[in-house]
Amino acid sequence: MNSGWKYTAAGALGGTLIALILILGLGAAGVLPIRLSEHARDEAVRGYLLAHPEILADASTVLQARQDAEEAKAREEAVAKVGMKAFFDPKIAYVFGPANAKTTLVEFFDYNCPYCRASVPAMKKFYEAHKKDTRFAFVEFPIKGENSELASRAAIAARKQGGDKYLAFHFLMMDEHELVTPDVVFADARKAGLDLGKLSADMKDPAVDKAIKAAHALAEKTGINATPTFILNGRVRPGAIDDKMLTQMLES
Repeated sequence: MNSGWKYTAAGALGGTLIALILILGLGAAGVLPIRLSEHARDEAVRGYLLAHPEILADASTVLQARQDAEEAKAREEAVAKVGMKAFFDPKIAYVFGPANAKTTLVEFFDYNCPYCRASVPAMKKFYEAHKKDTRFAFVEFPIKGENSELASRAAIAARKQGGDKYLAFHFLMMDEHELVTPDVVFADARKAGLDLGKLSADMKDPAVDKAIKAAHALAEKTGINATPTFILNGRVRPGAIDDKMLTQMLES
C-alpha cells in the first residue's frame, strides 16, 4: 500500500475529529476556539491521532477495504468489456471441457506461486466434480522470474502431446513444494509421460513466446496483476481459494 495513506486518512478524518472535539465540549470549555486556524486545526488533529493511534489503524483498514472493492469492481468491468471469449483463446490458454457449458472457470497462475499451489486441492476437486459441465481455461502467467517462465514454456509446449499429458504435467509441477527449476520441470515431464526430445524442440516454437506475451497483455488489459487469479462465470477473485470459496462464487 502507498505510504501516503496516512496523510489521506488524516485529511479525511480532520473535519470529523474537530467536530468530535467540539461536541465533547472542548471548544465551549475554552480549550480550543470555535474558529481554528489551519495550523491549529492540523495540530489538534495530530495531537488527537497521537493520543488515539487506533483511529488511524481503523481508518487504514476501512480505506484498504474500499480500495480493494473499487479494484475488484474495475477488474470485473474490464473483464466484461473484453468478453470471456478472449480468455478461452487456445492460442493463449489451455482450454478444455464442454464448449457449450454454462459454467466457465479461468485461472491465471505461476508454477512457483505458493498461493497457486495452495489452491490445487480445491481446483482438483472442482475439476473432478464439474469436468462434464464446466469450460476451463488454464492461462500460463509467469511473473516470478526465469524459472517460472521456463516452466510455463514447457507446459505450453506440452499441449502438443495431448491434453491428458498436459494436465498430468501441470498438476505435477503445481504439487511441488520446492522451487520449480529446469531440473524439476524435466523430471516432472518424464513422470507425465511426455517425450522430452519433442518437448525441448516445441519449447522453441515462436508460438510459445506469443502465448506468454498474449497472456500478459490480456492480464494488463483486465487489471489482473496477481497469481492466482480466478474468473468463475465472470466473477474475478485474486488469491488462494478453497472449496467453500469456489462454491460461494459458483452460487453467487
